[in-house]
Formats: sequence, C-alpha cells, structure tokens
Amino acid sequence: MKKVAIFDVDGTLLDTTEGVLSSVRYTIETHKLDMPSEEELKKFIGPPIQDSFQRIYGFEKEKLQELATTFRNHYKDVDLLKAVPYEGILETCRKLQESGVKIAVATYKRQDYAEKIVHHFGFGAYTDVIYGADHENKLKKADIIKLCLESTGVCDKKTAVMIGDSDNDAIGAQRLDLDFLGVTYGFGFKNKEEILRFPNAVGTACRAEELLDFFDNKGDCLK
Repeated sequence: MKKVAIFDVDGTLLDTTEGVLSSVRYTIETHKLDMPSEEELKKFIGPPIQDSFQRIYGFEKEKLQELATTFRNHYKDVDLLKAVPYEGILETCRKLQESGVKIAVATYKRQDYAEKIVHHFGFGAYTDVIYGADHENKLKKADIIKLCLESTGVCDKKTAVMIGDSDNDAIGAQRLDLDFLGVTYGFGFKNKEEILRFPNAVGTACRAEELLDFFDNKGDCLK
C-alpha cells in the first residue's frame, strides 16, 4: 500500500519554463557569456543551476558560485512565480490526499524558493513536507528524497513512490530502492520507453490525471 507520494516540482507539478529561462538569460547577459541555443537553454530547467552552467561553460567552482548567485537573486526577486501548474495536477494532489496518501515535495529548487512557489500555486493545502536544495548545493536528489521519507515517517520504502519527469528523479529514487512513476508531460522524459529503462520504474503518465490510475481509493498502488 502506498502511503506517501513524493513529487518533483519543475516539470512535474509546475511548468517553470518562463521564469527559469528568463533568469538564465539575465545571468548569461550580465556576465557577458555566449548565449546557448534554445535547446541547450531548456536543459537548465530542473537540474542544480551550478551543474547546468558547468556543463555549458566548464567553469570552476568559484565562477559557478558567482553565476549561481546572480541567477538566484534575479530568480527570487523577479522570476520565481512565473510558472503554471500542469493541467489536472492540483486536482490529482487533492484526490490523493483525500484517499489518505501523504504528499511530499522533493526538488532541486532552494528550500526557501521551494516553499514559496509550492504555497503560492496552491499545493501547500495538500502537501505534508517540502524539501529543496541547500545553499551550498551539496544535497543530491537522493538526499532530498530521503529527507521526505524520514519526515513523513516512512519505515517501509514499499509504501512510498517518487514521481518525476527526469533521470535525476528516477536515479535518486533508485539509489534509495524506491519505486518511481515517470511523467512525460514535463521537461525530461519524452516517451514511456525512456522511463521504463529504469529498474525501479513502476509506470508512466502522459497527463497528471493518469497518476491516479496507480492508486485506488485506499492509496494502493495498482501497477
């Protein structure tokens, strides 16, 4: 029986494209860097911001921290709330909560940003715990998911499932021997085959409402 559903934010609960890319472009222009292609820019959505800048530009830690600071300050003050909940996801969270499933959030967004954006868009009414990245960017996705498991009192990992749109979500869950539900409506996975290659994947959803197909009204995972 699944008692806890752990959701990613970017690409799972919220389409954060506008806000994230606006602040990425601002950071690149501020530091007078070459602007990547639109395809490369979209890869900034989801992973830790320092990892994305390192992948594109190959900078060392000190420069990456400088870029991250510029990005975060602008994102916090200007672009954080430029996002849209995916169609049907709030209703899905409500129905899960009503069926007795606890809802947690595990995201690479910084903790204070995560709390603000989750509550702003109405997910706070259905969410038991929210965990994001630390200021030093030391926490990996598995660490953040583990905090959710501990805070929701999960003793048997078979009673929880991670829901996300990317390799980071699937791998983070896999490292904790946790089941994974992948969505294809976000930024990462484009088809179910990309999800089902992970050994801990128990299903896929191309729309938010389809996540409910994996639970009955008692919170049991059906697939």
